Amino acid sequence: MKKSYEVIFENNKNWVESKLAEDKDFFKTLSASQTPDYLYIGCSDSRVSAEEMMGLKPGEVFVTRNVANVVNTLDMSATAVIQYAVEHLKVKHIIVCGHYGCGGVKAAMTPQDLGLMNPWLRNIRDVYRLHQAELDAIEDDQKRYDRLVELNVQEQCINVIKMAVVQEQYLVDEYPIVHGWVFDLKTGKIIDLEIDFESILKDIQKIYNLTNSEWVMSRKKNKNLI
Repeated sequence: MKKSYEVIFENNKNWVESKLAEDKDFFKTLSASQTPDYLYIGCSDSRVSAEEMMGLKPGEVFVTRNVANVVNTLDMSATAVIQYAVEHLKVKHIIVCGHYGCGGVKAAMTPQDLGLMNPWLRNIRDVYRLHQAELDAIEDDQKRYDRLVELNVQEQCINVIKMAVVQEQYLVDEYPIVHGWVFDLKTGKIIDLEIDFESILKDIQKIYNLTNSEWVMSRKKNKNLI
């Protein structure tokens, strides 16, 4: 166990050397600032590495992860990340990415008491409740499981769009755009669920319109005058 831990520092040393060989100013540039275009909200699963599967470098994607890529507005960690990414980093895209074979989603489909995980998994069970007719009509267990993974991503995208900071920033700057992805562990491919952001935003604002404050409207007016 000690050897497997210590190898991390050897790996880090090799990584530093390789980066400096490519660009002697790599870490000087990296430490100066971050200006990512993407906020990635993903699952904590160790098999899914955001930057690697997206082909991006350090500093190009802002990342938060939790069990089953849930966006619960009562979770201060998730909301703080989204607020910071939108208001301060000015990200252009927010990506909610699930993956087939998600243990959290599978656990939510299991009728048993999972202790401290129960409140968290309730978010996914609520997704099942919302789409029960569709899911119950799928006879194959694996296909039903995969479909719940997709629907969970869709519902978490909606939770992101409900947030005031996302609605306000989009009204003023026409970004960020919210996307829903699923990563297929068996093929390594990213599947774009093609979430219709503008349509969903328009629909949910019938109830969740948080953009009519004087502050937001004055920002939009001032921007239009530029």
